[in-house]
Amino acid sequence: MKRGNLIVLSGPSGVGKGTVLRRLLKDYKDIEYSISATTRPGRKGEIHGKDYFFLSEEEFFQMVDNNQFIEWAKVHNNYYGTPREYVEKTLQDGRDIILEIDIQGARKVRETYPEAVYVFLLPPSFSELEKRLNKRGTEDEKTKELRLKNAREELKELVNYDYQIINEDLEEAVEQLKAIIVAERCRVKK
Repeated sequence: MKRGNLIVLSGPSGVGKGTVLRRLLKDYKDIEYSISATTRPGRKGEIHGKDYFFLSEEEFFQMVDNNQFIEWAKVHNNYYGTPREYVEKTLQDGRDIILEIDIQGARKVRETYPEAVYVFLLPPSFSELEKRLNKRGTEDEKTKELRLKNAREELKELVNYDYQIINEDLEEAVEQLKAIIVAERCRVKK
């Protein structure tokens, strides 16, 4: 049986990774989603076990100590990690799986999975990214400024990715991501 593809979607905070991914998964049932673990509090409407596994720091570091994460990192003063077991089982079963992770996490995944497909989601402009963070309204001013500062550094990582998608129009961004997934399934050589 052919091993599934690991797709890594990342980009700066506020670029719309979650929105693009939710839209893709709504209509495209032929890919699994890897749910990340985090120590950050849930946002309004987020569900434990669906959007994230919301953990205490103690629970999180117990998983770290047991080598249960493919990658983990501290981002914006919270910890995030990708649970290993579900990802490995999905790939071994021949199914594709997508990770929505930050740039730090993508770097760590690349160490273990250099064959994965790395997709960088870009904002149409930096000012648009700032507008999106403001519109989201989930961060205080200090946190928003930290996210924007980090975004400037994260954008430099684009050269380490296989594909880029500019998220100006949601439907177009989703179609481009779907096209990348289909193209990778047809690839003869990695």
